[in-house]
Amino acid sequence: MATSSEVSAAEIRPASLWRLTWRRLLRQRSAQVGGLILLLLVLTAIFAPVIAPYDPLEVLIGKEDVRKREAPCIHLLGCPPDKPQHIMGIDGNFRDVFSRVIYGTRVSLFVGFTTVTFAIIAGTLLGAISGYAGGWVDNVIMRLMDVLMAFPSLLLAIAIVAVLGRGLQNALLAIAIVSTPVYARVVRASVLSLKEREFVQASRALGAGHAHILLRRILPNALPPLIVQATLGVATAILDAAALSFLGLGAQPPTPEWGTMLGTERNQVFTAPHLVFFPGLAIMITVLAFNLLGDGLRDALDPRLKQ
Repeated sequence: MATSSEVSAAEIRPASLWRLTWRRLLRQRSAQVGGLILLLLVLTAIFAPVIAPYDPLEVLIGKEDVRKREAPCIHLLGCPPDKPQHIMGIDGNFRDVFSRVIYGTRVSLFVGFTTVTFAIIAGTLLGAISGYAGGWVDNVIMRLMDVLMAFPSLLLAIAIVAVLGRGLQNALLAIAIVSTPVYARVVRASVLSLKEREFVQASRALGAGHAHILLRRILPNALPPLIVQATLGVATAILDAAALSFLGLGAQPPTPEWGTMLGTERNQVFTAPHLVFFPGLAIMITVLAFNLLGDGLRDALDPRLKQ
C-alpha cells in the first residue's frame, strides 16, 4: 500500500514536455482545423484509387460522350441522368479533372514531406556542427548558408533546376537545397543556447564525449522549434514545387500535379475557369492546413505558455 508521501509525490510529478505540448495543442482551434484538413488530405492520398472515378491519365474521348473543356457536370445540379458525371469537368486533353486533383494530393504531399525531410537532415547536421564547434567551422558553414539565403528561394530553385534539368526529382532536390539554410540556422541557434546549460556541463564533467552530448543531450531539446519550422516548411515546399511545375520545370505532363495542371490550362482561365480553379483551390487548402497546424504547434511549444 502506497504511503501518503508516495501519493503526494506522484500527484505533483510534472508531466513530460511532449504530454503538455499535446494537451495544449488539442486546445488550439487553429491546430484542430489544420490537423483535420491534413488528415483528410492524407486519407485522400492513400485511398485515391477508391475515391477517383477515373484513371488520372485516361483519355475519355471515344469512350464516353464528352466534350473538350466540359464544365462540371453533376446530376443534382441539372446534369442529365444518362450523361457521364464529371464533378470538376474535363480538361483540354479529355481527362477527368476530379480524378487528377485527387491523385495530385499524392504528388504534393510526397513533394512536401520528402523535401522537408532532406532539408531537416542536412540542416540539422550543419547547424549542430556549426553551433557546437564554433570558431572557424561555424564561420565557414554559416557564411555558406548566408550565400544561399542571399538569393530569393524560388529564383535559386529555378537556377538549380536549369542546371540539373527539368523533372520532379530535380525540382525536389532544388527545393531541399534552398530550404536547408533555414533549418541550419534554427538548429544552430538552439545549440548555442543549450550547450552552456547546466545539464550539458554536468555531462561533460562526467566524461561524456562530444557526440554523446550533442546527440543525447542537446539535439533532443532543440526539436520543438525545428518541428514548428518543419510544419511551416512543408507548405512552402508545396508552393515552390507547384510554381516550378507551373513554369514547366517540375513535374512534367501528364503527371497529375496541381502546378502542372495550372500551367497546362492557364490560357483557358477565361473560357474554362474551372480548369484552373480546382487545382488552385487544392493548393490553397493544403497550404492553409499546414500553416494552421504550424501556428498551433508554435503556440503549444511557446515556453511562455508553460505552467
